[in-house]
Amino acid sequence: MGCGLCIGAGVAVQGRVNGALGERLQDGIAAAVISFGSGLVVLGVAFVLSGRLRAGVRAVWRAVASGGLRWWQLLGGLCGAFFVACQGLTVAVIGVTAFTVAVVAGQLTSSLVVDRLGLGPSGRTPVTLLRTASAALALAAVGISAVGGSGAEHTASAAGDLLGGVPAAVLIVLPAVSGIGLAWQQAMNGQIGVVGGPYSATLVNFATGVAGLLVVESLVLARIGWPDRFPTEPWLYLGGVIGVFFIALAVAVVRWIGVLLLGLTSVAGQLLAALVLDIVLPTGSGLSFAAVVGCLLTLVAVVAAARRPGTVQGSQ
Repeated sequence: MGCGLCIGAGVAVQGRVNGALGERLQDGIAAAVISFGSGLVVLGVAFVLSGRLRAGVRAVWRAVASGGLRWWQLLGGLCGAFFVACQGLTVAVIGVTAFTVAVVAGQLTSSLVVDRLGLGPSGRTPVTLLRTASAALALAAVGISAVGGSGAEHTASAAGDLLGGVPAAVLIVLPAVSGIGLAWQQAMNGQIGVVGGPYSATLVNFATGVAGLLVVESLVLARIGWPDRFPTEPWLYLGGVIGVFFIALAVAVVRWIGVLLLGLTSVAGQLLAALVLDIVLPTGSGLSFAAVVGCLLTLVAVVAAARRPGTVQGSQ
């Protein structure tokens, strides 16, 4: 579970970095392209220098050629790209609260289904009452946290203008679908990782993600043009490097704990890291009591979901 918490913390830190970059550029999709692109460059250099990593990529392509992996299993990165695009396209209209709850609802529901169907590398995991209740508790906890932080201000993004005339009741479907895709992404990346290792899966994830984001960003640039200037602070460009490590860690961990528990622990890690960031580097409305309560409830949900069937209190 500790690895899942670290993954969630990485997501939170990356989100803060990419959010700051997107605010400076007035374009969240451009920030995501830079993040994914820089991560892809880092991975490309590593694969050029490491014969072991190149061997992992060759193993993946051989598996695709032989039918051990299906070509569509390589497209998990598109789900990550869709999630980031949804942030830029919908948050300004529906707000962070609705976006967060919709994403987590889609992700946890999809995680139950993915585990039940055995799409991930951990195989089939039954949908028990305890696991379902844990997912519901985590969703409620995220809703409490999101409502507690709903007072934060958000800078309008040029990407949001693409769907400016769509009602909020329709737009909320997009983050829910992106949440469903996140669970599928973790399962597919895990399957690739079994064949070629975690960094091969991460490379494929970043490559497909960059391709998807470039399509969306091309639509944005057609409306607003290229940014006038780019910020010079180096830390604003670290999002991709952070993503390389937490995505690779997720690939390695998902085969052992399954998609649902990975989703729950990563959500808990995000909330914990967000609490720390709100204390150390406060933004918007800062730390709230509701966020603390939501974080504690999420940790309870993680512990409950991690219990194995038949576990009795006090047993060895």
